[in-house]
Amino acid sequence: MLSSNKLNFLWLILTVLVFSALVKLGFWQSSRALEKEQRLSRIEQLKSQPPLSLPQITSLAVNENINDMPVAIKGMFDEQAIFLLDNQVNKGRLGYRAYQVVITNSYAVLVNLGWVQGSINRQEIPQVASLDGHYQFKGHIRLIEVGVVLQEQVFSEVQWPLRVQQIELEKFSKLINRQLLPFVVYLDKNEELGFEKNWQPIVMPPEKHRAYAFQWFSLALAWLLLMLWAKFGAKNNNKKAE
Repeated sequence: MLSSNKLNFLWLILTVLVFSALVKLGFWQSSRALEKEQRLSRIEQLKSQPPLSLPQITSLAVNENINDMPVAIKGMFDEQAIFLLDNQVNKGRLGYRAYQVVITNSYAVLVNLGWVQGSINRQEIPQVASLDGHYQFKGHIRLIEVGVVLQEQVFSEVQWPLRVQQIELEKFSKLINRQLLPFVVYLDKNEELGFEKNWQPIVMPPEKHRAYAFQWFSLALAWLLLMLWAKFGAKNNNKKAE
């Protein structure tokens, strides 16, 4: 059997580890809330800024955060290069986000055209009407956040439109034999071209992050009180029973 000192040591270690982990999660959610507030504030400021050209955006990208900046583009859509991002839910309906490559005088950039309805049959890929020819339009820059990769995407046989599980610009560049810029352009919601534009720059608002932070801090306090009661309260109850 373990001695009393060893049991006390194990109790202390367990209490501190779980309590610290819960508090850390609470502070992480609080920091995420602050990041979201700062981004929303920046987006509001950018609304009054005239759109920049792609050369201006690329030059600013060296030293500045270009995420959410407004951009004006004049170029030609690649009629073939259409990517359909899978598992995109809109109002309870499963579908795709459609992306198409635009080629300008100096660059190639991936443009988010909006959401399209998917089929119940997962073997069927929607036939998206691609844009063809020259267009002039406005949008906003979106830097791609790297999510959890469950399985690496391998494109052995390519058929357009191409269904993808995540946006990987380097892999897409090899498929179309053009180097894509390291960001995606989301069409301005006022633009007529494209499909349903239901995106939000921030999916989870700061208030929700703060609610999660409160939950984690509450769990940390509850855990600490529980462990203190298990250590001292139960012992006192046993003594009274004797």
